[in-house]
Amino acid sequence: MNDSEWTKTAERVIRADAAAVLSALDGVDGAFVKAARRIAGCRGKILVTGSGTSGAIAQRAAHLLSVGGTPAFYLPPSDGLHGGLGALQNDDLVLAISKGGSSSELNEFCERAKQLCSGVIAITASPDSALGQLSDQIILMTSSDESDLGSIVATGSSLAAAAVTDALVEVCRSARGYSWDKVLFTHPSGAVGRDADQTLKKLSDIREGNNSA
Repeated sequence: MNDSEWTKTAERVIRADAAAVLSALDGVDGAFVKAARRIAGCRGKILVTGSGTSGAIAQRAAHLLSVGGTPAFYLPPSDGLHGGLGALQNDDLVLAISKGGSSSELNEFCERAKQLCSGVIAITASPDSALGQLSDQIILMTSSDESDLGSIVATGSSLAAAAVTDALVEVCRSARGYSWDKVLFTHPSGAVGRDADQTLKKLSDIREGNNSA
């Protein structure tokens, strides 16, 4: 490959990723709102789960939900089926991420989880899959196979799932009234904590500007 071929390949992948993220907008509908309301109103914790690349997105989502004031934790299906399911209580919810919805391990996990908590919400591109059928609610992902490398490696589709969970983070933060000063109080480390005062001032200035417009 010459330099031009390298850059063209990289550009093609990035464009496919960008298109996949934008396709997530198609899933922001009434079903999304109902699922988001249920997550925001959950009195327990949100257990986020997924296998493979979806598991990496699930782990990210659990962290960001907690950062945004929605208590959440990540549990891989394999660990859940080796006793980790015991962490679930009646008021908890499961948020399962799977493009195809056909992972037998994930589906067995979710099937058992339904008997221990208040319900299962799936983020999937396959509502008719086994996962879709056993879930109480579905947030639909609409990214095409072409968004993934070779239509095999979950590149674009995983970014679309991440975009959906990011949207859940923010709408639930707002719904729970979890203010930015609370976010910064629980995030005192790193650059975020270091620049907390500046960040709060900037947010205050933005609010004042919006109110005066």
